[in-house]
Amino acid sequence: MNRNLAIKLGVIGVLIMLLMIPLLLIGGMVSDRQALRDGVLADIARSSSAAQALTGPLLVVPYRKTVREWKTHKKTAERYLEEREYRGRLYFLPERFELNGQIATEQRSRGIYQARLYHSDNQITGYFQLPARYGIGEDYADYRFEPAFLSVGISDIRGIENDLKLRLNGRELAFAAGSADRLLNSGVHAPLPALDGVNGQRLDFAFDLKLQGTAQLSVTPLGRETLVQLSSDWPHPSFIGEFLPVTREINGNGFSARWQTSFFATNFAEALDDCVSRDDCHAFNSREFGVSFVDPVDQYLKTDRAIKYALLFIALTFAGFFLFEVLKRLAVHPVQYGLVGLALALFYLLLLSLSEHLPFATAYAVAASACVALLGVYLASVLRSVLRGAVFAASLAALYALLYGLLSAEDYALLMGSLLVFGLLAGVMLLTRKLDWYAVGSSAVAQEATINPGRSA
Repeated sequence: MNRNLAIKLGVIGVLIMLLMIPLLLIGGMVSDRQALRDGVLADIARSSSAAQALTGPLLVVPYRKTVREWKTHKKTAERYLEEREYRGRLYFLPERFELNGQIATEQRSRGIYQARLYHSDNQITGYFQLPARYGIGEDYADYRFEPAFLSVGISDIRGIENDLKLRLNGRELAFAAGSADRLLNSGVHAPLPALDGVNGQRLDFAFDLKLQGTAQLSVTPLGRETLVQLSSDWPHPSFIGEFLPVTREINGNGFSARWQTSFFATNFAEALDDCVSRDDCHAFNSREFGVSFVDPVDQYLKTDRAIKYALLFIALTFAGFFLFEVLKRLAVHPVQYGLVGLALALFYLLLLSLSEHLPFATAYAVAASACVALLGVYLASVLRSVLRGAVFAASLAALYALLYGLLSAEDYALLMGSLLVFGLLAGVMLLTRKLDWYAVGSSAVAQEATINPGRSA
Protein backbone atom coordinates (compact mmCIF):
# COMPACT_ATOMS: atom_id res chain seq x y z
CA MET A 1 0.00 0.00 0.00
CA ASN A 2 1.15 3.52 -0.75
CA ARG A 3 2.90 5.16 2.19
CA ASN A 4 0.62 8.22 2.13
CA LEU A 5 -2.51 6.09 2.24
CA ALA A 6 -1.13 4.16 5.20
CA ILE A 7 -0.37 7.42 7.00
CA LYS A 8 -3.91 8.63 6.36
CA LEU A 9 -5.37 5.44 7.83
CA GLY A 10 -3.03 5.76 10.80
CA VAL A 11 -4.13 9.33 11.43
CA ILE A 12 -7.77 8.27 11.30
CA GLY A 13 -7.03 5.52 13.82
CA VAL A 14 -5.32 8.00 16.15
CA LEU A 15 -8.29 10.36 15.86
CA ILE A 16 -10.66 7.56 16.84
CA MET A 17 -8.54 6.82 19.91
CA LEU A 18 -8.40 10.51 20.85
CA LEU A 19 -12.17 10.76 20.56
CA MET A 20 -12.45 8.10 23.28
CA ILE A 21 -11.29 10.77 25.78
CA PRO A 22 -14.48 12.91 25.59
CA LEU A 23 -16.55 9.73 25.44
CA LEU A 24 -14.93 8.49 28.66
CA LEU A 25 -15.60 11.87 30.26
CA ILE A 26 -19.26 11.70 29.23
CA GLY A 27 -19.45 8.13 30.57
CA GLY A 28 -18.07 9.36 33.90
CA MET A 29 -20.65 12.13 33.90
CA VAL A 30 -23.40 9.54 33.37
CA SER A 31 -22.15 7.60 36.41
CA ASP A 32 -22.01 10.78 38.51
CA ARG A 33 -25.53 11.83 37.56
CA GLN A 34 -26.81 8.32 38.24
CA ALA A 35 -25.16 8.32 41.66
CA LEU A 36 -26.72 11.71 42.39
CA ARG A 37 -30.13 10.39 41.33
CA ASP A 38 -29.76 7.30 43.51
CA GLY A 39 -28.75 9.47 46.45
CA VAL A 40 -31.84 11.65 46.03
CA LEU A 41 -34.08 8.56 45.82
CA ALA A 42 -32.46 7.18 48.97
CA ASP A 43 -33.14 10.50 50.72
CA ILE A 44 -36.79 10.34 49.67
CA ALA A 45 -36.99 6.78 50.98
CA ARG A 46 -35.38 7.80 54.28
CA SER A 47 -37.86 10.63 54.72
CA SER A 48 -40.87 8.42 53.95
CA SER A 49 -40.31 4.64 53.99
CA ALA A 50 -37.95 2.25 52.25
CA ALA A 51 -38.61 -1.00 50.42
CA GLN A 52 -40.86 -3.19 52.55
CA ALA A 53 -40.37 -6.82 53.52
CA LEU A 54 -43.16 -8.59 55.42
CA THR A 55 -42.28 -11.63 57.55
CA GLY A 56 -44.72 -13.51 59.69
CA PRO A 57 -46.75 -13.79 61.70
CA LEU A 58 -44.94 -16.09 64.12
CA LEU A 59 -46.46 -17.47 67.30
CA VAL A 60 -43.87 -17.08 70.05
CA VAL A 61 -44.15 -18.74 73.46
CA PRO A 62 -41.42 -17.74 75.95
CA TYR A 63 -40.58 -20.28 78.66
CA ARG A 64 -38.33 -21.06 81.59
CA LYS A 65 -37.04 -24.59 81.94
CA THR A 66 -35.59 -26.22 85.02
CA VAL A 67 -32.68 -28.53 84.31
CA ARG A 68 -31.47 -31.00 86.93
CA GLU A 69 -28.06 -32.59 86.81
CA TRP A 70 -26.23 -34.93 89.23
CA LYS A 71 -22.68 -33.82 89.97
CA THR A 72 -19.83 -35.07 92.21
CA HIS A 73 -18.13 -32.85 94.80
CA LYS A 74 -14.40 -32.70 94.07
CA LYS A 75 -13.22 -32.81 97.69
CA THR A 76 -15.77 -35.07 99.42
CA ALA A 77 -16.71 -37.19 96.36
CA GLU A 78 -20.30 -36.80 97.41
CA ARG A 79 -22.96 -36.65 94.73
CA TYR A 80 -25.46 -33.83 94.70
CA LEU A 81 -28.32 -32.65 92.49
CA GLU A 82 -27.83 -29.29 90.83
CA GLU A 83 -30.77 -27.37 89.48
CA ARG A 84 -30.53 -24.44 87.14
CA GLU A 85 -33.02 -22.54 85.04
CA TYR A 86 -32.62 -21.14 81.59
CA ARG A 87 -34.89 -19.16 79.32
CA GLY A 88 -35.91 -19.95 75.79
CA ARG A 89 -38.71 -19.55 73.27
CA LEU A 90 -40.92 -21.88 71.28
CA TYR A 91 -41.78 -20.80 67.73
CA PHE A 92 -44.80 -21.94 65.75
CA LEU A 93 -45.36 -21.29 62.06
CA PRO A 94 -48.87 -20.73 60.73
CA GLU A 95 -50.59 -23.71 59.15
CA ARG A 96 -52.14 -21.36 56.61
CA PHE A 97 -51.22 -17.84 55.62
CA GLU A 98 -53.16 -15.71 53.14
CA LEU A 99 -52.46 -12.18 51.99
CA ASN A 100 -54.62 -10.19 49.62
CA GLY A 101 -53.09 -6.84 48.71
CA GLN A 102 -54.20 -3.92 46.55
CA ILE A 103 -51.34 -1.59 45.68
CA ALA A 104 -51.59 1.98 44.44
CA THR A 105 -48.45 3.81 43.26
CA GLU A 106 -47.51 7.48 43.28
CA GLN A 107 -44.52 9.63 42.37
CA ARG A 108 -42.61 11.88 44.74
CA SER A 109 -40.36 14.49 43.17
CA ARG A 110 -37.28 16.29 44.43
CA GLY A 111 -35.84 18.62 41.84
CA ILE A 112 -35.68 16.80 38.50
CA TYR A 113 -35.67 13.36 40.13
CA GLN A 114 -38.69 11.21 40.90
CA ALA A 115 -39.15 8.26 43.27
CA ARG A 116 -41.94 5.72 43.02
CA LEU A 117 -43.82 5.09 46.25
CA TYR A 118 -46.66 2.68 46.80
CA HIS A 119 -49.51 2.21 49.24
CA SER A 120 -50.44 -1.41 49.87
CA ASP A 121 -53.78 -2.24 51.48
CA ASN A 122 -53.36 -5.81 52.74
CA GLN A 123 -55.85 -8.22 54.27
CA ILE A 124 -53.98 -10.98 56.11
CA THR A 125 -55.68 -14.14 57.42
CA GLY A 126 -54.71 -17.65 58.49
CA TYR A 127 -54.50 -19.93 61.49
CA PHE A 128 -52.08 -21.66 63.84
CA GLN A 129 -52.51 -25.20 65.13
CA LEU A 130 -51.02 -25.27 68.61
CA PRO A 131 -50.08 -28.89 69.44
CA ALA A 132 -50.90 -30.56 72.76
CA ARG A 133 -48.34 -29.79 75.49
CA TYR A 134 -46.73 -27.43 72.95
CA GLY A 135 -45.25 -30.47 71.23
CA ILE A 136 -42.99 -31.16 74.26
CA GLY A 137 -42.21 -34.71 75.39
CA GLU A 138 -41.78 -36.27 78.83
CA ASP A 139 -40.10 -33.32 80.53
CA TYR A 140 -43.15 -31.07 80.06
CA ALA A 141 -43.43 -30.56 83.84
CA ASP A 142 -40.05 -28.80 83.88
CA TYR A 143 -41.36 -25.95 81.75
CA ARG A 144 -42.89 -22.72 83.00
CA PHE A 145 -44.58 -20.81 80.20
CA GLU A 146 -44.88 -17.05 79.98
CA PRO A 147 -47.55 -15.11 78.05
CA ALA A 148 -47.37 -15.81 74.35
CA PHE A 149 -47.44 -13.20 71.60
CA LEU A 150 -47.88 -12.94 67.85
CA SER A 151 -44.92 -11.30 66.10
CA VAL A 152 -44.94 -9.73 62.62
CA GLY A 153 -41.76 -8.53 60.92
CA ILE A 154 -42.02 -5.27 58.93
CA SER A 155 -38.73 -3.96 57.61
CA ASP A 156 -39.65 -0.27 57.91
CA ILE A 157 -42.37 0.35 60.48
CA ARG A 158 -42.58 4.02 59.46
CA GLY A 159 -44.65 2.81 56.51
CA ILE A 160 -47.53 1.51 58.66
CA GLU A 161 -50.51 3.70 57.83
CA ASN A 162 -53.29 2.25 60.02
CA ASP A 163 -54.01 1.36 63.63
CA LEU A 164 -53.25 -2.34 63.68
CA LYS A 165 -55.76 -4.61 65.38
CA LEU A 166 -55.45 -8.39 65.62
CA ARG A 167 -58.59 -10.49 65.38
CA LEU A 168 -57.90 -13.80 67.14
CA ASN A 169 -60.67 -16.38 67.53
CA GLY A 170 -63.29 -13.65 67.55
CA ARG A 171 -61.42 -11.36 69.95
CA GLU A 172 -59.83 -8.06 69.01
CA LEU A 173 -56.35 -7.40 70.35
CA ALA A 174 -54.05 -4.41 69.95
CA PHE A 175 -50.63 -4.57 68.35
CA ALA A 176 -47.64 -2.95 70.04
CA ALA A 177 -44.53 -1.49 68.42
CA GLY A 178 -41.54 -3.75 67.95
CA SER A 179 -41.46 -7.39 66.91
CA ALA A 180 -40.32 -8.41 70.43
CA ASP A 181 -38.13 -11.09 68.90
CA ARG A 182 -34.62 -11.05 67.42
CA LEU A 183 -35.57 -13.29 64.48
CA LEU A 184 -37.82 -10.66 62.92
CA ASN A 185 -35.91 -7.50 63.85
CA SER A 186 -38.27 -4.53 63.37
CA GLY A 187 -42.02 -4.97 63.26
CA VAL A 188 -45.01 -5.25 65.60
CA HIS A 189 -46.31 -7.77 68.09
CA ALA A 190 -49.58 -8.52 69.84
CA PRO A 191 -49.68 -10.03 73.36
CA LEU A 192 -52.09 -12.99 73.45
CA PRO A 193 -54.47 -14.23 76.13
CA ALA A 194 -53.78 -17.49 77.93
CA LEU A 195 -53.47 -20.42 75.56
CA ASP A 196 -54.56 -24.00 76.06
CA GLY A 197 -51.13 -25.51 75.80
CA VAL A 198 -52.10 -28.76 77.46
CA ASN A 199 -54.74 -29.87 74.99
CA GLY A 200 -53.68 -27.87 71.99
CA GLN A 201 -55.67 -25.18 70.27
CA ARG A 202 -56.50 -23.73 66.87
CA LEU A 203 -55.87 -20.00 66.61
CA ASP A 204 -57.55 -18.18 63.71
CA PHE A 205 -56.01 -14.78 63.07
CA ALA A 206 -56.76 -11.84 60.81
CA PHE A 207 -55.59 -8.26 60.56
CA ASP A 208 -55.50 -5.42 58.05
CA LEU A 209 -52.16 -3.82 57.23
CA LYS A 210 -51.89 -0.61 55.24
CA LEU A 211 -48.28 -0.19 54.27
CA GLN A 212 -46.34 2.50 52.48
CA GLY A 213 -43.04 1.68 50.82
CA THR A 214 -40.62 2.49 48.02
CA ALA A 215 -39.58 0.50 44.98
CA GLN A 216 -40.50 -3.03 46.09
CA LEU A 217 -42.64 -5.19 48.35
CA SER A 218 -41.68 -8.70 49.41
CA VAL A 219 -43.33 -11.41 51.52
CA THR A 220 -41.78 -14.35 53.37
CA PRO A 221 -44.04 -17.43 52.94
CA LEU A 222 -43.97 -18.79 56.49
CA GLY A 223 -47.22 -20.76 56.29
CA ARG A 224 -47.39 -24.50 55.81
CA GLU A 225 -49.62 -23.34 52.98
CA THR A 226 -49.14 -19.78 51.74
CA LEU A 227 -51.41 -17.91 49.32
CA VAL A 228 -50.55 -14.36 48.24
CA GLN A 229 -52.56 -12.26 45.81
CA LEU A 230 -51.26 -8.83 44.77
CA SER A 231 -52.82 -6.40 42.33
CA SER A 232 -51.69 -2.91 41.38
CA ASP A 233 -52.16 -0.05 38.95
CA TRP A 234 -48.46 -0.23 37.94
CA PRO A 235 -48.06 -1.82 34.47
CA HIS A 236 -44.31 -2.56 34.67
CA PRO A 237 -43.75 -5.03 37.53
CA SER A 238 -40.66 -7.14 38.03
CA PHE A 239 -41.29 -10.27 40.09
CA ILE A 240 -38.44 -10.95 42.51
CA GLY A 241 -37.36 -13.55 45.03
CA GLU A 242 -37.07 -17.32 45.07
CA PHE A 243 -40.63 -18.02 43.91
CA LEU A 244 -42.36 -16.72 40.79
CA PRO A 245 -46.12 -16.18 40.67
CA VAL A 246 -48.25 -19.20 39.81
CA THR A 247 -50.45 -16.95 37.68
CA ARG A 248 -50.01 -13.37 36.56
CA GLU A 249 -51.73 -10.88 34.31
CA ILE A 250 -50.11 -7.66 33.09
CA ASN A 251 -51.70 -5.00 30.91
CA GLY A 252 -51.70 -1.26 30.45
CA ASN A 253 -53.91 -0.77 33.51
CA GLY A 254 -51.68 -2.67 35.95
CA PHE A 255 -51.01 -6.22 37.03
CA SER A 256 -52.30 -8.99 39.24
CA ALA A 257 -50.24 -11.93 40.45
CA ARG A 258 -50.85 -14.97 42.63
CA TRP A 259 -48.27 -17.00 44.56
CA GLN A 260 -48.79 -20.34 46.26
CA THR A 261 -46.19 -22.26 48.28
CA SER A 262 -46.04 -25.06 50.83
CA PHE A 263 -43.59 -26.43 53.39
CA PHE A 264 -42.47 -28.96 50.78
CA ALA A 265 -41.09 -26.11 48.66
CA THR A 266 -39.93 -23.69 51.35
CA ASN A 267 -38.78 -26.10 54.12
CA PHE A 268 -39.32 -23.29 56.61
CA ALA A 269 -39.64 -25.62 59.59
CA GLU A 270 -36.01 -26.71 59.18
CA ALA A 271 -34.89 -23.17 58.33
CA LEU A 272 -36.52 -21.85 61.53
CA ASP A 273 -34.90 -24.62 63.59
CA ASP A 274 -31.45 -23.75 62.16
CA CYS A 275 -32.04 -20.09 62.93
CA VAL A 276 -33.05 -20.76 66.55
CA SER A 277 -30.66 -23.56 67.49
CA ARG A 278 -27.57 -22.77 65.43
CA ASP A 279 -28.03 -19.04 64.83
CA ASP A 280 -27.90 -19.71 61.08
CA CYS A 281 -30.71 -17.55 59.73
CA HIS A 282 -29.62 -17.24 56.10
CA ALA A 283 -32.25 -19.66 54.75
CA PHE A 284 -34.94 -18.18 56.99
CA ASN A 285 -34.28 -14.61 55.83
CA SER A 286 -33.70 -15.28 52.14
CA ARG A 287 -36.74 -17.30 51.07
CA GLU A 288 -39.01 -14.50 50.00
CA PHE A 289 -40.88 -13.33 46.95
CA GLY A 290 -42.57 -10.18 45.82
CA VAL A 291 -42.67 -7.45 43.23
CA SER A 292 -40.44 -4.54 42.27
CA PHE A 293 -42.00 -1.45 40.75
CA VAL A 294 -39.55 -0.92 37.90
CA ASP A 295 -39.31 2.26 35.89
CA PRO A 296 -39.26 0.98 32.28
CA VAL A 297 -37.11 3.94 31.16
CA ASP A 298 -33.87 4.44 33.04
CA GLN A 299 -32.27 7.23 31.05
CA TYR A 300 -28.87 6.78 32.66
CA LEU A 301 -28.74 3.08 31.94
CA LYS A 302 -29.79 3.59 28.32
CA THR A 303 -27.34 6.47 27.84
CA ASP A 304 -24.54 4.34 29.26
CA ARG A 305 -25.49 1.50 26.91
CA ALA A 306 -25.51 3.96 23.98
CA ILE A 307 -21.98 5.11 24.85
CA LYS A 308 -20.79 1.50 24.70
CA TYR A 309 -21.64 1.58 20.99
CA ALA A 310 -19.91 4.93 20.44
CA LEU A 311 -16.60 3.48 19.22
CA LEU A 312 -18.40 1.34 16.65
CA PHE A 313 -20.55 4.32 15.67
CA ILE A 314 -17.55 6.62 15.11
CA ALA A 315 -15.58 3.91 13.29
CA LEU A 316 -18.49 3.28 10.91
CA THR A 317 -18.90 7.01 10.24
CA PHE A 318 -15.19 7.47 9.56
CA ALA A 319 -15.25 4.38 7.34
CA GLY A 320 -18.08 5.91 5.31
CA PHE A 321 -16.17 9.18 5.18
CA PHE A 322 -13.08 7.36 3.92
CA LEU A 323 -15.07 5.49 1.29
CA PHE A 324 -16.42 8.80 -0.02
CA GLU A 325 -12.88 10.06 -0.15
CA VAL A 326 -11.65 7.00 -2.04
CA LEU A 327 -14.54 6.38 -4.42
CA LYS A 328 -15.26 10.02 -5.25
CA ARG A 329 -11.58 11.11 -5.37
CA LEU A 330 -12.08 13.69 -2.63
CA ALA A 331 -9.51 15.09 -0.23
CA VAL A 332 -10.75 15.28 3.37
CA HIS A 333 -8.45 16.79 5.98
CA PRO A 334 -7.90 15.01 9.33
CA VAL A 335 -9.21 18.13 11.09
CA GLN A 336 -12.52 17.62 9.31
CA TYR A 337 -12.54 14.01 10.48
CA GLY A 338 -11.94 15.27 14.01
CA LEU A 339 -14.77 17.82 13.88
CA VAL A 340 -17.20 15.18 12.63
CA GLY A 341 -16.07 12.85 15.46
CA LEU A 342 -16.61 15.58 18.07
CA ALA A 343 -20.11 16.18 16.73
CA LEU A 344 -20.81 12.45 17.09
CA ALA A 345 -19.50 12.53 20.69
CA LEU A 346 -21.59 15.62 21.46
CA PHE A 347 -24.71 13.56 20.70
CA TYR A 348 -24.25 11.55 23.90
CA LEU A 349 -23.87 14.68 26.04
CA LEU A 350 -27.04 16.11 24.50
CA LEU A 351 -28.82 12.81 25.10
CA LEU A 352 -27.78 12.76 28.77
CA SER A 353 -28.84 16.34 29.49
CA LEU A 354 -32.13 16.19 27.56
CA SER A 355 -33.18 12.81 29.00
CA GLU A 356 -33.21 14.32 32.52
CA HIS A 357 -36.02 16.65 31.46
CA LEU A 358 -37.78 14.83 28.60
CA PRO A 359 -38.94 11.27 27.97
CA PHE A 360 -36.01 9.22 26.72
CA ALA A 361 -37.49 8.65 23.25
CA THR A 362 -38.11 12.37 22.80
CA ALA A 363 -34.65 13.28 24.10
CA TYR A 364 -33.07 10.74 21.76
CA ALA A 365 -34.99 12.08 18.76
CA VAL A 366 -34.05 15.71 19.53
CA ALA A 367 -30.34 14.92 20.12
CA ALA A 368 -30.09 12.72 17.02
CA SER A 369 -31.92 15.25 14.83
CA ALA A 370 -29.65 18.07 15.98
CA CYS A 371 -26.48 16.08 15.23
CA VAL A 372 -27.77 14.83 11.88
CA ALA A 373 -28.74 18.38 10.83
CA LEU A 374 -25.37 19.78 11.92
CA LEU A 375 -23.38 17.09 10.14
CA GLY A 376 -25.58 17.27 7.04
CA VAL A 377 -24.92 20.99 6.61
CA TYR A 378 -21.22 20.62 7.37
CA LEU A 379 -20.66 17.62 5.11
CA ALA A 380 -22.45 19.26 2.20
CA SER A 381 -19.57 21.71 2.16
CA VAL A 382 -16.81 19.21 2.93
CA LEU A 383 -17.96 16.78 0.25
CA ARG A 384 -18.66 19.63 -2.19
CA SER A 385 -22.20 18.51 -2.88
CA VAL A 386 -25.55 19.11 -1.19
CA LEU A 387 -26.70 15.70 -2.42
CA ARG A 388 -23.68 13.96 -0.90
CA GLY A 389 -24.26 15.78 2.40
CA ALA A 390 -27.93 14.76 2.35
CA VAL A 391 -27.03 11.13 1.59
CA PHE A 392 -24.50 11.07 4.40
CA ALA A 393 -27.00 12.70 6.80
CA ALA A 394 -29.64 10.11 5.84
CA SER A 395 -27.13 7.35 6.50
CA LEU A 396 -26.38 8.81 9.94
CA ALA A 397 -30.09 9.06 10.67
CA ALA A 398 -30.45 5.37 9.78
CA LEU A 399 -27.54 4.53 12.11
CA TYR A 400 -29.17 6.49 14.96
CA ALA A 401 -32.43 4.64 14.32
CA LEU A 402 -30.58 1.31 14.45
CA LEU A 403 -28.85 2.38 17.66
CA TYR A 404 -32.21 3.20 19.24
CA GLY A 405 -33.43 -0.23 18.22
CA LEU A 406 -30.40 -1.77 19.94
CA LEU A 407 -31.15 0.19 23.11
CA SER A 408 -34.83 -0.74 23.12
CA ALA A 409 -34.41 -4.43 22.30
CA GLU A 410 -32.10 -5.39 25.17
CA ASP A 411 -32.58 -9.13 24.73
CA TYR A 412 -31.72 -8.96 21.04
CA ALA A 413 -29.06 -6.23 21.16
CA LEU A 414 -26.16 -8.59 20.46
CA LEU A 415 -27.96 -10.23 17.54
CA MET A 416 -28.98 -6.91 16.02
CA GLY A 417 -25.51 -5.43 16.52
CA SER A 418 -23.82 -8.46 14.93
CA LEU A 419 -26.13 -8.34 11.92
CA LEU A 420 -25.52 -4.59 11.56
CA VAL A 421 -21.74 -4.95 11.55
CA PHE A 422 -21.90 -7.90 9.19
CA GLY A 423 -24.17 -6.01 6.79
CA LEU A 424 -21.97 -2.93 6.78
CA LEU A 425 -18.81 -4.97 6.24
CA ALA A 426 -20.49 -6.81 3.40
CA GLY A 427 -21.51 -3.49 1.84
CA VAL A 428 -17.97 -2.10 2.07
CA MET A 429 -16.50 -5.26 0.57
CA LEU A 430 -18.97 -5.20 -2.32
CA LEU A 431 -18.38 -1.52 -3.05
CA THR A 432 -14.59 -1.89 -3.05
CA ARG A 433 -14.26 -5.39 -4.55
CA LYS A 434 -12.88 -4.03 -7.85
CA LEU A 435 -10.91 -1.17 -6.37
CA ASP A 436 -7.15 -1.05 -6.99
CA TRP A 437 -5.81 0.15 -3.64
CA TYR A 438 -2.33 0.76 -5.06
CA ALA A 439 -3.85 3.04 -7.65
CA VAL A 440 -5.85 4.78 -4.91
CA GLY A 441 -2.62 5.59 -3.11
CA SER A 442 -1.00 6.94 -6.26
CA SER A 443 -3.97 9.07 -7.15
CA ALA A 444 -4.06 10.43 -3.62
CA VAL A 445 -0.44 11.59 -4.02
CA ALA A 446 -1.17 13.18 -7.40
CA GLN A 447 -4.28 14.91 -6.06
CA GLU A 448 -2.39 16.28 -3.07
CA ALA A 449 0.32 17.60 -5.44
CA THR A 450 -2.32 19.35 -7.52
CA ILE A 451 -3.90 20.96 -4.47
CA ASN A 452 -0.58 21.92 -2.84
CA PRO A 453 2.01 22.46 -5.68
CA GLY A 454 4.44 24.33 -3.48
CA ARG A 455 4.64 21.50 -0.98
CA SER A 456 5.30 18.94 -3.75
CA ALA A 457 8.16 20.99 -5.12
